[in-house]
Amino acid sequence: MSESRTTAPMRRSWVVALVISSIFMLAALIALGTWQVQRLHWKDGLLETIDARTHSEPRPLAEIERILSDTGDVEYWPMRVEGRFLHEGERHFFATHQGGSGYYVYTPLQLDDGRILFVNRGFVPFDRKDPARRGDGQVDGEVTVEGLARSRLDEKPSFIVPDNDPSANIFFWKDLEIMAATAGLPDGAEVLPFFLDANAAPNPGGFPMGGVTIIDLPNNHLQYAVTWYGLAAALVGVLAVWGWRSRRKA
Repeated sequence: MSESRTTAPMRRSWVVALVISSIFMLAALIALGTWQVQRLHWKDGLLETIDARTHSEPRPLAEIERILSDTGDVEYWPMRVEGRFLHEGERHFFATHQGGSGYYVYTPLQLDDGRILFVNRGFVPFDRKDPARRGDGQVDGEVTVEGLARSRLDEKPSFIVPDNDPSANIFFWKDLEIMAATAGLPDGAEVLPFFLDANAAPNPGGFPMGGVTIIDLPNNHLQYAVTWYGLAAALVGVLAVWGWRSRRKA
C-alpha cells in the first residue's frame, strides 16, 4: 500500500514533466514552421523584385546613383555607362564558368568626369589571365557598356572564403577598396561604390566572355515549413495516442 502511494505521485510528476516538455516542443516546431512561411513570402518578393529589375530597360549612371542614394540598393538594376577602360589596372577574381575554372576580369572604366567604375567584363580561363594572350579584347578608346549593377561587399562573406592575394592579383571576394588601391588608378580618382557586370555582348577575340552574372537564389522555405509543421502534427498525434491509451488503462 505504501509503495503504491509513493509510485502515484512519481507517475503524476513524470506525466506533468512530459506534458510541459511536449508543449514547449510543439510551440518550437510551430514557431519554426511559421518562420519558414515568413521567409517564403520574403524570398518570393525578393525573386519578383529581381525579375522585374533584370527585365527592365538599362538606366543611365545618373539614375543608378539616384537609386543608390535613395535606397542603398542597386543590385541587379540594368545600366548603361560610357568611358575608357584602364586595362593596366584589371583585377582578377577567381571563378568558374560553364564548367571551367579561371577568372572574372574586373577592369576600371574611367568615366568622362574622371571617376572610376569597376566593370566585371567576364570570364577568362587560367591560360588567358595574362592580358597579352587576349590582346584583341583590350579595346581602346571610348566604349559603351551595358550590364547589371552589383553591390559592393563590406567584408569577407564567410570564414571559409580564402583571403585575397593582391600581390598575385588574385581575389576570392570583391574587396572594392583593395581592388582600387592596387589597380594603379590616377591620383585622387573617385571610385564609384558598386560594380557593373557586363552583359553577354561579345568582346573582340572572344575574351573576356561577358554575361556571367549568376542569379540563383534557392527557395526551399515551403519544404522546410511543411517539414516543421509535419513534425508538429506528428507530435500532436503521438500525444493523442498516448493520452487515449493512458485513459483506457485508468
